[in-house]
Amino acid sequence: MAAPPRPESIALLDRLMAALEAKGIVTEAEVAARQASTDKASPETGARMVAKAWTDPAYRALLLSDGKAAAEQMGVSMAGAPPLGVLENTPGRHHLVVCTLCSCYPRAVLGYPPNWYKSFAYRSRAVREPRQVLAEWGLNLPDSVEVRVVDSTADYRWMVLPMRPAGTEGWDEARLAGLVTRDAMVGVAVPVAG
Repeated sequence: MAAPPRPESIALLDRLMAALEAKGIVTEAEVAARQASTDKASPETGARMVAKAWTDPAYRALLLSDGKAAAEQMGVSMAGAPPLGVLENTPGRHHLVVCTLCSCYPRAVLGYPPNWYKSFAYRSRAVREPRQVLAEWGLNLPDSVEVRVVDSTADYRWMVLPMRPAGTEGWDEARLAGLVTRDAMVGVAVPVAG
């Protein structure tokens, strides 16, 4: 019995992969390895980066100047990924990351984006009324804090370096990383100790 015909899209993909391999650009094994790497990425990676930045001034400087290099220093492959910018929250400024066009997101360090991040409501409202969106998440910032909305794009990904919570002096990196959520690294929340 003959196999059923393959959809044209699968045949096209097969031809594209064969051409890329023939030109020495990428192999099917490399594509599979990248997919596996993306699938295992999670917010815990970003949380470890944040905790290290809170405890290591040299790493903090690297993270803020070259997020991609900082991720690679933590063992995260950033091959083929766009640059990673890291925005530092301060007592006077809070960052909120959004992708206004689709769902550009630093998957290598935060895993797959949550559904709410991809929603039209979040993408449009975060730009127009960021304080109201944050309040709906339970984050009410004083009027003295500037809320800066940053657009993540296909050319440049962003994540937030949240402020270290008070009362965590002397904590090790593992304990600190446990405070850092994906939402804090997008900017809709802040880490809270205990």
